[in-house]
Order: sequence, then structure tokens, then C-alpha cells
Amino acid sequence: MSDYLALALDLAAGGVGQTSPNPMVGAVVVRDGNIVGQGFHTYAGRKHAEILAMEEAGGLARGATLYVSLEPCCHEGRTGPCADAVIAAGIRKVVAAMEDPNPQVCGKGFERLRAAGIEVVVDGEYTARARKLNEAFIHFMATRQPFVTLKSAMTLDGKIAAPIDNDGWITSERARAHVQTLRHASDCILSGIGTVLADDCLLTDRTGLPRSRPLLRIVLDSQLRLPVESQIVQSVDKDLLVVTTSAASLERKAALEAAGVEVCILDGRDGRTDLRGLLDFLGTRSYQSLMIEAGSLVNWAALDSGIVNRVYFYYAPKILGGLKSLPVAGGSGRPRRKDALVLRGISLHPIPPDEFAVEGYL
Repeated sequence: MSDYLALALDLAAGGVGQTSPNPMVGAVVVRDGNIVGQGFHTYAGRKHAEILAMEEAGGLARGATLYVSLEPCCHEGRTGPCADAVIAAGIRKVVAAMEDPNPQVCGKGFERLRAAGIEVVVDGEYTARARKLNEAFIHFMATRQPFVTLKSAMTLDGKIAAPIDNDGWITSERARAHVQTLRHASDCILSGIGTVLADDCLLTDRTGLPRSRPLLRIVLDSQLRLPVESQIVQSVDKDLLVVTTSAASLERKAALEAAGVEVCILDGRDGRTDLRGLLDFLGTRSYQSLMIEAGSLVNWAALDSGIVNRVYFYYAPKILGGLKSLPVAGGSGRPRRKDALVLRGISLHPIPPDEFAVEGYL
């Protein structure tokens, strides 16, 4: 049984970057020990994983078992309720990895299936894996705010920039390619104006893989210093949001808007932008995941504000040393060791031959 559910989860992962604002879902139909149908959801494809798997199975779905990574939906959205389709197809048993966290579903899909005489099993062995796969969706359903990942590349002594010359890269091409997979899985990417001015970066998803929606590029720029001639502005295609304050120049705001940039005024403390207000703003547009790739001050502001849910730190086998090299998180920091931010659920990701990434949750 678990092998089929594992396959459903593998199929669901094929939807990375292609399902937002929906969850990733995979489904497998098994009849007499044989796989007769399978599928996974993509937003562009509209049809849900269960429907695709049952359509492939055809008449063999009657009396079969459906293995699915997430509870079948029971509400009317862009498509009809999957639970009703499962009943109509004559499925005998449904094995799922977890309940749907969407309040419109959340156990109601299972109830509808049981009421129709279908056996329903939630296999707890795969629940943790299913939750990890859709952690951004689960977080959004609970908070109506995006799940925030803080990513940084650094030396072994935690430095992200040298004091004078920062030509070249800290990490290898292989590590940077891995970062692109994180970008691909994100709805939005955020950086500060200091980083954008220093690097003239694009902040794009360079995997070349299909997406359900463009990667929204966000720049924190309290004084609107972003040049219209910068690469990020010149490449705008309804995918650039600049967050500023009411103290910024109206003339600069008008110039950026004329270039196709959306400018949002969110006043925070001490003349800075409001990060929590930004999460609320993104939530109203159903952006479910935000990746921060910024400098030392923005990194600490994000950590200190409590908006970060996960860190993903890439380490290179290098040491910069010195008191003037920038740490991953600058600012005021915590004055006492006992007040340090504590991570949980630590995972190590080797990047051969001699780099690694540390993933952890706040």
C-alpha cells in the first residue's frame, strides 16, 4: 500500500512551480495489484490529479483503490468536486497521505466518500512527507500569508561579503543551480535596494521550467533609489513590485510606474518598509511562498520581525574572517546568547564535492 502512496507523492512533486495557488497533488489508481491510472495536478491543466488518474484508468477504476497525496476536494472551484467524481467512478477505497488544510475541505471530502460507502484510510506513515511537500500551502491556509524562506550563501565563518572587493561567487555553480530550484518553487523573491544596486541583479527563475504564475520580484526601497535603467526594471513584465515609504519621491514613484513597475507604500518603523504589512499584501493576492535573497541588514530585519519560517543557508569551504566582512545577519542582533534565535527540524543537504546547505525552521 505504501509503495503506491509513495508513487502518488513522487507524482505530486512533478507539479513544483506549476500549481500555485493550489497544492501539489498526485494520484494513482490500482486495480488487482496493477497500476491502471496516474496523474498529478498543474494549474494550467486545470484537472485535478484524481480526475487525471481516473480518466486514464477508464472503466478499470470501478472497484479499484485510489491512492492520493491529499484529501479529495468536495467544493466547487475552477473544477467540480473531486470527491463526487471519485464516487461516480466507482472507486472502492481511497488511501490518502493527509487531510486537506483548506477549511472548505478539511475532512469534508473524506466524510462525503464514507457516506457513499467508500472505505477511507489516512496513512500516517506518509503524512509528514505530504506536509513537507505542501508546507507553503498549509501555512497559507492557516495564516493567509506566504511561507517565508530566508536563503543565503556564505563562508564557513558566516560571512556573505568582503569589505572591499566582492567580484566572483562565494559558492560553486552547482550550489547556485540548487538555489534556482528554490526560486522555481517560490511565488515571490525579495531583496533589498542595497543588494540590487550593488549587483544590478535580475532576481529571475533561471531553471527554464514551466510555472503556474510569473515569479514576482520584490525590492525593498524606502527612498526609491532604484534606477529606471537597472536590469531589473528594464526586464519588467508585470512581475516587479517595489515596496517603499511615504517619504519617497513622488517623481521617482511616477517614473518607475511609467516603466511598468508596481510601487506599494508600506510604512514601517524608523523610516523603513513594513515587512509584516508586505506579507498581508501578498496574501490578498494568494501568493503562498516568498524567498528572501538579500543583504545582511534585510536578513536581520526579516529574522528579527519574526516573518521568517525557514532558513536555507549554503556554505562554501572558505573563510573570510575580519571584523569588517559582513555576516549573514547584521543589524543590532541579539545582545545575549540566551536570546539567540533557535532553529528546529535541521536538515543537511550535501552539495558535492565539498559544499553543503543547512535547512531549518524558526
